[in-house]
Amino acid sequence: MDEATLITVALCTHNHADRLPKTLADLGKMAPPSRPWEIVIVDNGCTDGTQELLADTAWRPANVPVRIVPEESLGLSNARNRALKVARGNYLVFIDDDETPDPRWLVAYERDMLFYKPDALGGPIEVIFEHGERPTWLKDELLGFLGHLDHGEGRWLTDPATTFYGGNFAVRKDIFSQVGEFDSGLGRKGRINTGGEDTEFYRRLIDNDHSVRWVPEATIYHRIRADKLRRSYFLELHYRQGVAEGSGKRGNGSRLPPKYLFGQLARALKSALQHRFTQGKDSSLRLEMNVVYFVGHIQGWMVG
Repeated sequence: MDEATLITVALCTHNHADRLPKTLADLGKMAPPSRPWEIVIVDNGCTDGTQELLADTAWRPANVPVRIVPEESLGLSNARNRALKVARGNYLVFIDDDETPDPRWLVAYERDMLFYKPDALGGPIEVIFEHGERPTWLKDELLGFLGHLDHGEGRWLTDPATTFYGGNFAVRKDIFSQVGEFDSGLGRKGRINTGGEDTEFYRRLIDNDHSVRWVPEATIYHRIRADKLRRSYFLELHYRQGVAEGSGKRGNGSRLPPKYLFGQLARALKSALQHRFTQGKDSSLRLEMNVVYFVGHIQGWMVG
């Protein structure tokens, strides 16, 4: 590892040639940190022209090394682990391929890295609706499932519930040798959006008493596509989460789900139906997500 390089910005991408150009252009417009930094872009099995797009150097910040590395094993966790292996920076800072960083994103991270010397850092994620107006059923309580996150003023994060999100966080490189890499069984894989790899990694940090700093000025803007503004997206996301967690909790035990899961499913279904009939479908989605979560949890327990 080159000690002179403080930050490696790691951007992992899979078949987002339609989204990536803006992200790259916005990276090129940022205020640079005072210490040397680099950009590593992991091509995670792209087949849509991303390679040709990345060959264009017009967006690249002046005097900043940029490397494009392949990772054929599909999955966001695999791509992030690849970035870890090739990074030269003391810290890896992760950003998704459909996000826009605040112009002072890296400057804010650098300030806290140098002053507090934390093991990891996280920052806010704001949601931008690119196509049309926000649907009436998309209540504030659902924005977190689109990446929205805000823990308020700068502080140390010590509660397993106050996690950072995968679209905006940083980790000191040598910490991975102590807590392990990202779980390749979790995280988005192509069109399958399982998720959970970021919160699982964060909880490992907390469980092992590593220091995590919240940096409110290190803001990222998540640009939401029109195809995510569907009820089915949220239902599928929760169903897949249930499958993953059910399979994980069963472990090597019996494939027969415990009885309490069926009781939880019945109560969730009753609550969702009552709310939909009395309040309307624009208010019931969060409760319907609970239903499909328990369906997925039971299925994951049985066959996962």
